Amino acid sequence: QVQLVESGGGLVQSGGSLRLSCAASGSILSINDMGWYRQAPGKQRDLVALITSGGSTSYSDSVKGRFTISRDNAKNTVYLQIDSLKPEDTAVYYCNAEVTVTWIGRPLTLAKWGQGTEVTVSS
Repeated sequence: QVQLVESGGGLVQSGGSLRLSCAASGSILSINDMGWYRQAPGKQRDLVALITSGGSTSYSDSVKGRFTISRDNAKNTVYLQIDSLKPEDTAVYYCNAEVTVTWIGRPLTLAKWGQGTEVTVSS
C-alpha cells in the first residue's frame, strides 16, 4: 500500500519561510507528476505547484516567485520551499503524486494524496 506523508507545516510570521516535505512509501514502481495543493478554510483545494518526473516545474500565479517545488527521486520525496509568506497563504497543504504500482502482475497508476500539513501565517 502506498502512503504519502507530509511534514514541515507550522505557525510562522508574515515574511517568513517554511519547507514542506512529502515522502512516498510502499511498493512503488515509479512516480510521475508530483504536486502541492492547498485548501484555505471555506475554499476549494487548488493546485499551487507541479513537478514532472523530469524536473519541469510550474506554479500558480499567486505563488510564482515565492514558492519553489523540487523532488528527490531516489527518496520518492517532493519538497515545497515557501518564502515571503503572506497571511493569505494560510491553508492546509496537501501533496499529490501519480504513483505506478504493480497490481495483479500489471502496472497500475494511482493518484495518491497525503493527509495534509497546516500552514498558518500571522500578520
